[in-house]
Amino acid sequence: MDLDDNITGWGALLGERAGKNGVEAYAAPARATDLSGLPPTYIEVGQLDIFRDESVAYVQRLQTQVPTELHVPPGAPHGFELFAPDADVSRRAIADRIRALRTF
Repeated sequence: MDLDDNITGWGALLGERAGKNGVEAYAAPARATDLSGLPPTYIEVGQLDIFRDESVAYVQRLQTQVPTELHVPPGAPHGFELFAPDADVSRRAIADRIRALRTF
């Protein structure tokens, strides 16, 4: 994935509102101004994922107000566990998700 894919994804979700003010936090959580009261959060984003930087920035804001767990599997692109479900990194990621879900 690259920047063009990112722009396409946001455009598909938000239409004409992409990149503009007034987008609700449910559509673009990183735009929320108040993150208090959110539940414990688990975020996983591959090191090579085009959404990595914005995901990490969101986690940095989020972790000041709610318990947050971040995983950035090295060398992993977007959707890595779907493309290579038997890879070690995918198995670890899925096991981590299940563990996290059991703690909520």
